Amino acid sequence: MTNAELIAEAKKARLHAYTPYSHFQVGAALETKAGKIYHGCNIENAAYGPTNCAERTAFFKAVYEGEREFTRIAIVGGPEGQEANATCAPCGVCRQVMREFCTPDSFEIVLDDGKGGELVYTLEQLLPESFGPEDLGK
Repeated sequence: MTNAELIAEAKKARLHAYTPYSHFQVGAALETKAGKIYHGCNIENAAYGPTNCAERTAFFKAVYEGEREFTRIAIVGGPEGQEANATCAPCGVCRQVMREFCTPDSFEIVLDDGKGGELVYTLEQLLPESFGPEDLGK
């Protein structure tokens, strides 16, 4: 699957977002090492704290299904009722969730640039000097 196809999957996921407060919808498509795709969308809550990002929704669905090896994730976003038109980098909490399950120097984060192109980063680029599971055993 190309990055463009993975972005298209994230755009499909975005349509399921529940955003009655921000009206900003985000979709994510997470690819496993075996090539399976898990979708996620942002889900807001009136108390704000329990709100869940699209990226974590996709990861939590995949982990629930027994997946533990991931290669990349595509993320798209934009105002409700409009095409995805904003570059949406993952928040710090989502980056840390990715770090739990992904190899920082090879896991890719693919962002729609909102102009028909894409930006690709490794997790290491977006979360330098990270803390991971291996750090607890030191």
